[in-house]
Amino acid sequence: MDRTNKATKGKKDAGLARDRRGTIARIFCSKRVLIGPMVVVFIAAVALFAPQIAPYSPTRMNPSERFAPPSAHHILGTDFYGRDTLSRITYGYRSSLSVAFLSVSMALVLGGSLGITAAYFGKTLDMIIMRTMDILFAFPVLLLAIVIVVILGPGLTSTVLAIGIVYVPIFARTARGPTLAVKEEAFIEACRAVGASTLRIILRHILPNVSVPILVQITLSLATAILFESALSFLGLGVQPPHPSLGSMVSEARIYIELTPWPVLFPGIAIAIIVLGFNLTGDAVRQILNPKLRVK
Repeated sequence: MDRTNKATKGKKDAGLARDRRGTIARIFCSKRVLIGPMVVVFIAAVALFAPQIAPYSPTRMNPSERFAPPSAHHILGTDFYGRDTLSRITYGYRSSLSVAFLSVSMALVLGGSLGITAAYFGKTLDMIIMRTMDILFAFPVLLLAIVIVVILGPGLTSTVLAIGIVYVPIFARTARGPTLAVKEEAFIEACRAVGASTLRIILRHILPNVSVPILVQITLSLATAILFESALSFLGLGVQPPHPSLGSMVSEARIYIELTPWPVLFPGIAIAIIVLGFNLTGDAVRQILNPKLRVK
């Protein structure tokens, strides 16, 4: 009997290993899955090594080269002040990614903790937390972010806090739904029966089982966080000069669009590329982590 059980277990483990290797092979052979992460990694590398990649200082002005068209000296041209557009986009990516990662990390910690806590303990605590989240949901997200930045004052820190607060209810609801289902499972009851602490149950058993929708939400939230940062900077409430931001670059150049489109066109394309990259990455993460989906 023992030999039969061991043989059955061995066949099952071998089958799981083959399925895992097959899934990994399909992932790395699928251009549709890889293109998003490749774009994100490339842009992150550009932002990380901006001082080495940028051909000029992003704040260096040269009035004699105002509105220079794309050329060998200025690949993407220059703006009204003669500043190199490529250098400013390179550093603008750094600002956008910094704001996005910091704000989403803040929302993940606060919102995820509140959502799991509300679902696990339920009753009055659940009602209080989720009604508070509903109040935040009642405001248009961009309007709420603008109000927070106006109260705190424009700047990088205020932008991070504003976008983070806007995303807290989103992560709270994303974490709450799966937690409500997982906490009723038999293995959770078994953990309670053997005397496992609440913190151990949440960290070791609930959190890993609700991580898939949270990871997908992270990637999608990074994309929209970059859009919010660009919108706030466009309105003059985000990253302040002389630090470059993609949104502020579009805002500064929009009044000269009839004279030369390059200072508006290239930052706009840069925003579209990074947002598309994160959206495709979110789809890739969902396909990789969701066993019901097949990567073709």
